[in-house]
Amino acid sequence: MNKTFIDIITFLKAPNCESRESLPIKQKLIVVLYTLCFSFIVAISLGMLISVFDHLEIIDMNKHANSELFENFSPIKVLFLVAIVAPVLEELIFRAPITLFCKYNRQFKYIFYAFAIAFGYVHLFNFEIHALIILLSPILVLPQIILGMFLGYIRIKLGLPYSILLHGLYNGILSAPILLFGDMLGV
Repeated sequence: MNKTFIDIITFLKAPNCESRESLPIKQKLIVVLYTLCFSFIVAISLGMLISVFDHLEIIDMNKHANSELFENFSPIKVLFLVAIVAPVLEELIFRAPITLFCKYNRQFKYIFYAFAIAFGYVHLFNFEIHALIILLSPILVLPQIILGMFLGYIRIKLGLPYSILLHGLYNGILSAPILLFGDMLGV
């Protein structure tokens, strides 16, 4: 099993503030790329579950905020917003402050998870909110909560620029097929 994956799982069992910021840049980038791969595995797996809700017409992904974003802006603007603006802002809000809580050793893991959950639930506003969306919210935002944990791991271990990089790559790569082939995909 990959060492980075084991490190992430070990960290997520008991988040702590032990940094690895002294690693060489090349090694940091490798950790970011492995974490990106794990993030996509989670996103694809949970995305299939969420798409079942869409297929069964329990939710309507055509009313998702991303659909409106792709309809209302040029591909370059969308890429700029999702791969640069959103990652910078969200990382400054949800990951930058995490290290301020390192002095609270016993409570740190709860604070870490609270930031990840808050990050996930902010993405609930991408949906048209009604009772069923709220009921399904733990499943609908689970991909973002897990991504928030991965981003938190990178933020603590490698530093804020690397969590911004991971977030930007994640959003950019997920958006690229829609930007490139949206018309063919019916998006």
